[in-house]
Amino acid sequence: MNDILPEEVERWHKLEAAFRLHAELHGYAEVRTPLLEPTELFQHQMGETTDVVEKEMYSFERHGDQLTVRPEGTAGAARAYVEHAVHAKEPVTRWYYLGPMFRGERPAKGRYRQFYQAGCELFGDPGPLCDAETIDLVAGFLHRIGVADFVVHVNSLGSAGTRARYREALLAHFAPRKDKLSEDSQRRLERNPLRILDSKDPRDVEAASDAPSILDLLDDADQAHWAGVLRCLDVLGVPYVVDRSLVRGLDYYTRTLFEVKATAGELGSQSALGGGGRYDNMVAGLGGPSVPAIGFAMGMERLLTMMQGEASRRRPGCYLAPLGQVGAERALLLAKQLRDLGVAVELDGRGGRLKAMLRRADSLGARLCVILGDAEIERGVVQIKDLVAHVQEEIPLEGAARVLADRALEFSPGGGQRGAR
Repeated sequence: MNDILPEEVERWHKLEAAFRLHAELHGYAEVRTPLLEPTELFQHQMGETTDVVEKEMYSFERHGDQLTVRPEGTAGAARAYVEHAVHAKEPVTRWYYLGPMFRGERPAKGRYRQFYQAGCELFGDPGPLCDAETIDLVAGFLHRIGVADFVVHVNSLGSAGTRARYREALLAHFAPRKDKLSEDSQRRLERNPLRILDSKDPRDVEAASDAPSILDLLDDADQAHWAGVLRCLDVLGVPYVVDRSLVRGLDYYTRTLFEVKATAGELGSQSALGGGGRYDNMVAGLGGPSVPAIGFAMGMERLLTMMQGEASRRRPGCYLAPLGQVGAERALLLAKQLRDLGVAVELDGRGGRLKAMLRRADSLGARLCVILGDAEIERGVVQIKDLVAHVQEEIPLEGAARVLADRALEFSPGGGQRGAR
């Protein structure tokens, strides 16, 4: 787990703001679910044989409750959707979320045990059009933040009948190769052979290299849905590759499945930026009605590694440099008045030398440095030093807050001199 210091938080703010804007342009509204959920929620929905449930969740018992710190956002969102009977209020629901998740997995580039995800969940639309639009949302967001080097991998896992036929095909394929599989995959062979396809163990990768493809076993309805997804992606102009080996690591997926992988940058072999898919059985599995759903999540640390450009540094509009006791007290009041007018202010209350305070003001990127000495206060004035134009003047102390606010806001990012510094 890692700390995020103020100089890094600015980039996080930029990324979060971009995601909120992009999601809301697509009709999504923010949902916030608890960090703690009942352990069985994740066991039943994600699959008891998945790596996340078997090895990575942070679970504990407290006051007789079995609890888990959330490892992902979809199960909690679906639980909230059912618990609040949202299906009875609207036919289609679009939610997005941002927040921390927790998995005790092996650290890697851009991967932490407390990590942050941005994701969307859509409930109520079963069609391939919304699948393609969801994938396009992800691709469009990556372009919005300056990430161009990625490829979208897509696959279909079919519905229940297709999955059952595929399970038998995988059993027939892997059973003769059981001794060549990893210990985890040998154990999972009978319970969930699909998990073997998601293994990164070289022994399992070799054994799965010529495994049958689920796309060859799709029934007519699954095949029509799959063809519709690809057709809509073509209409939207989203570049993609059909990846027959893509299964991802969770059991709740049905039909459409996708993953976005970086093709350049600093992530190395850990190239996945995010992904998701359809989970049409989860709402009913949680006690709700039969409501189709699709969603995705992206790792924010990984996005920050790939995101182009630096966030602009937050700068105070005014830096107040008091000299003397009377000047300090008037500076205290002036700072309050300026903040009430919407100006970011830093007040230097250390009582140091003016030269040191001017250096500090310049290092913070302040446009205006306001000098309040006892002599100036006695004459009823304050000095303003424009640190960019390198000019200095006196203005009356009475009404100084309004004059300073007008000047500071003029040069702020929302004012008329954007980028003047």
